[in-house]
Amino acid sequence: MLRRGACPERSDRVPRNDRLSPLPRSFFSRHTLEVARGLLGHLLVHETPHGRLVGRIVEVEAYRGPKDPASHAYRRTPRSQIIEPEGIAGAVLLRAIEPLEGIEVMRRARGIHDDRLLTSGPGRLTQAMAIGRNHNGANLARPPLYLARGPTNPVAVAASPRIGIRAAADRMWRFYIPGNLYASRR
Repeated sequence: MLRRGACPERSDRVPRNDRLSPLPRSFFSRHTLEVARGLLGHLLVHETPHGRLVGRIVEVEAYRGPKDPASHAYRRTPRSQIIEPEGIAGAVLLRAIEPLEGIEVMRRARGIHDDRLLTSGPGRLTQAMAIGRNHNGANLARPPLYLARGPTNPVAVAASPRIGIRAAADRMWRFYIPGNLYASRR
């Protein structure tokens, strides 16, 4: 059991001086479910004035746009317009990351010391990673906020219904690395 305030062992830490390679735009030119599943094990990186923040993606949810009643694009709100570039609707919600670098900065941003609560859940994740509304629509294929190739791919991927969704609740579009301490508990 992980003690309050303790970090679990991380076998795939990112060395401080490593230059991380953003995922190419072509990575995202696939079916939404493939992109969602494929993001597991890759990195979310934010280069901030306080240092580089890095987390391994361990849980995501896929949303298929106007035909998916659980998607914001289903009702076409101003917030959902960026979800639909060039007629291709779809989005992937990052639900949880495993913190790898900049952990002290994340702890200060969240005001907590229980590492399991640092980045599990989209609200906690965005707060810890210093992601705000000003990042809405950001190009995640280049710094300062980007998705980078991870050091390893997950051995196993599990699927389940999306969390907190009533519409289309039968769709197994939540993907996560089973047994990871940072993935949501269900």
